[in-house]
Amino acid sequence: SSDVCSSDLFYTPSQVIDAISETLRDSGLHIDKFLEPSAGIGSFIQSFSENQKPSVTAYEKDLLTGKILKQLYPESNIRISGFEEIPEKEQNSYDVVASNIPFGDTSVFDLSYSRSKDTAKVQAARSIHNYFFLKGNDMLREGGLQAFITSQGVLNSPKNEPIRRALMENNNLVSVVRLPNNLFTEYAGTEVGSDLIILQRNNNRGQLNQRQKDFIESRKLSNGISINNLFRDFSKVVQTHSKTDTDPYGKPAIVFTHDGGIEGIAKDLQQMLKE
Repeated sequence: SSDVCSSDLFYTPSQVIDAISETLRDSGLHIDKFLEPSAGIGSFIQSFSENQKPSVTAYEKDLLTGKILKQLYPESNIRISGFEEIPEKEQNSYDVVASNIPFGDTSVFDLSYSRSKDTAKVQAARSIHNYFFLKGNDMLREGGLQAFITSQGVLNSPKNEPIRRALMENNNLVSVVRLPNNLFTEYAGTEVGSDLIILQRNNNRGQLNQRQKDFIESRKLSNGISINNLFRDFSKVVQTHSKTDTDPYGKPAIVFTHDGGIEGIAKDLQQMLKE
């Protein structure tokens, strides 16, 4: 449908994915079971499998792309269907779930969500990016990691507060980095900015700390821009320039650009993640 931006349109540059997977490997991450809920051409599978041989499960809805994936990754379990088809018995079993997830106001047919007593799940079923976050999180074992690149609306939108709260109730916040608007294209401002969010499943969470409270809350600036409370300053934004402009939907936004190209973006991202 036309209101979904599939990650197929925005292939994540491999250098950026490598910055993520390398930093996690350097910190001692070992992956046995890996899940990619929206695989596209498989860049996340490739990057996260380097130097390790995880058992990989990947979802790709598009038939042609799925067939290509099967050729590229014959060892992997490629499922040509939507992520909502994942069997319930695979919950709490994956070490890492990583992807550039689709975004848009399209709803997802998953009765376990739309009929849930959990209001955050009911809300998530109405928009695909929120759904992928919560559903992906369900699939993680205790201590497992979720690393998603997603549109900024997940963190910025005031109406997504229940989604963010649900995530903070079940996870430690490892890292949040805002990526520049020219990540996928030379022309900044022609696309929605994206965020990298890394969470670690922790079902025995106690009190929320300040960073987690900030993750949950967003605020409206005087110019009408909504921004997550983690971005009180731009220390967690990969950028060389910022300006107030409008997003592709005509809403006011802070547009970040990086003039170091993909190499520069990946280098700055890796440095931030190391910290």
